[in-house]
Amino acid sequence: MVELHRSSCRDDATPARIVEEDNVVYQTGFGNSFESEILPGALPRGRNNPRLCPFNLYAEQLSGTAFTSPRHINRRTWLYRIQPGVTGSHHTFSQTDRSLPKFFGGTDPKDFRFDPNPLRWKPMPSPEKSNTTFITGMKTLMMSGDPATKFGLSVSMYTANTSMGDTHIYNSDGDFLIVPETKSLVIQTELGLMTVHPKEICVIPRGIVFRVQLEEVQENTGFARGYVLEVYQGHFALPELGPIGSNGLANARDFLHPTAKVVPEEEYRNPCTILNKFGNELFHRHSTHSPYNVVAWHGNYAPFKYSLERFCAANSVTYDHLDPSIYTVLTCVGNEPGTALADFVIFPPRIMATDSNTFRPPWFHRNTMSEFMGLIEGCYDAKEGFLPGGASLHSTMTPHGPDSVTYNKAVADKCEYPTKFNGGLAFMFETSCLFKLSSYALECKHCDDEYATCWSDLADNFQDGWELLKE
Repeated sequence: MVELHRSSCRDDATPARIVEEDNVVYQTGFGNSFESEILPGALPRGRNNPRLCPFNLYAEQLSGTAFTSPRHINRRTWLYRIQPGVTGSHHTFSQTDRSLPKFFGGTDPKDFRFDPNPLRWKPMPSPEKSNTTFITGMKTLMMSGDPATKFGLSVSMYTANTSMGDTHIYNSDGDFLIVPETKSLVIQTELGLMTVHPKEICVIPRGIVFRVQLEEVQENTGFARGYVLEVYQGHFALPELGPIGSNGLANARDFLHPTAKVVPEEEYRNPCTILNKFGNELFHRHSTHSPYNVVAWHGNYAPFKYSLERFCAANSVTYDHLDPSIYTVLTCVGNEPGTALADFVIFPPRIMATDSNTFRPPWFHRNTMSEFMGLIEGCYDAKEGFLPGGASLHSTMTPHGPDSVTYNKAVADKCEYPTKFNGGLAFMFETSCLFKLSSYALECKHCDDEYATCWSDLADNFQDGWELLKE
């Protein structure tokens, strides 16, 4: 079958081009208006919903924002599909059966509670069951707000050792940002296919049906693990660059969007289950056909992926360790100007070239924002014992900073020469919200009860100062 993928862009967007990775075709850009068709002529020209669509397809609009949202943030995509989303079932959505959790992430939102202590988790262990999927292996650690009000967010972790198969899901509550830590994910969506590797991320916007598959070779070698940030309000955007200028951080041309892809006819006609995350609960219905039947589409509301290795970091080359906001990859704007509902920040390999009197690791801190951290690879330059697949949380105004070992080592370092940190890749979900913790997060065996002892050896070195104060 011949596949044609054309793309266009707004005047203020980056022009798209076609790239291929892992035998998957993508379109590049961020904020673009894309278009893609598998069959030549499947995409209507000059109008969105003709009386008769080419190849007898059905036109269906997917709106990611209100119709009247300002043009620069308005998001929608037109889908031209073999059958519309309303077909495929004589059954309405109902509560999930016993094979699936009632609540996404496994915990009733009523069972979340506040805890102001600094928290850390060791790597999430492998699944106990051999048939654990991306959905059944999902554990929500923390959340804030309520999807019913379309404000707030949640943070989850997943482990999986098998593919979702004939089970598919869409999220009515918000957008997913997925960060794989081990094993690649093959994510099939209504708009096309994406293969997402560790050190890459992907975003699945609200309402788009998808499933997460593991490559066959991976299902027999260990398990997949990673992190999920969900935002209930708005969508992810590139941060403003301000005085940095017109280049740097995450460049728009490095984001990859899928191209139209339809499953084979024999698979299309197989019955399947479609899950709906709705109000943090999981509902399901049975369908007589696959949801992956979009032959052509155009618009600016689509899933995408990004390689964190393409991030262009900015840093101080004179003195002081700057605020971590300079490492922001994506942001989701909150209600207050300049304050994000959620920022996705990374700490990539980078050169540290400050002068000899700069404390180069992150400083001690109390923050009006809440900071959740994870580690994708290697180590983190401010903590001993923080392992890939682990996590930490420093809530609003909870003191945190480098541990005793890191602090003493950095103070003793004369910093005479620039150094390159190339030991790992950490990230942070930062939010203006106050998190509540799930019972799983607070009671699981890999919650590190000894975390706070990492600061116990920060001694009182003020002896000379005390004597002077006495005078």
